[in-house]
Amino acid sequence: MARVRVQAAPFDVAAETRALTGGRTDIGAVVTFVGLCRDEGGTLAALELEHYPGMAEDEIRRVADEAQARWPLMGLTAIHRHGPIAPGEEIVLVIACSAHRAAAFAAAEFLMDFLKTRAPFWKKERRRDGRDGDWVDAREEDETVLARWSSRP
Repeated sequence: MARVRVQAAPFDVAAETRALTGGRTDIGAVVTFVGLCRDEGGTLAALELEHYPGMAEDEIRRVADEAQARWPLMGLTAIHRHGPIAPGEEIVLVIACSAHRAAAFAAAEFLMDFLKTRAPFWKKERRRDGRDGDWVDAREEDETVLARWSSRP
């Protein structure tokens, strides 16, 4: 079963990797992705992420389960933060483990493409100058990237 969490606190990538792999010697590949908050050219003070507790975890778990059905994984972790995230701080962590790298890379990419476009989070920019920032939507190119998974086995 995939490990899925939505939390306000920062996460420790090394500790999460150790927890997922547990010293197993049959794992041949660990792919880790960490998404960071950008400063948008120095204009962003923070990105405020909101979600419905329970709903976000359930939806991420549904997609993680789909990834585990598509690829021969030996472990999968998805952690997404909420609340104010300052530039340079981690927002999201995906770790995929498999006997071979192709499955681990594909599963991590699949899960991240979903998290970027479909995960039920609402993102509001908090500007350095105090002006009201924009709500952030998925970009068109993110939607195009996500569409490729509908045709893959």
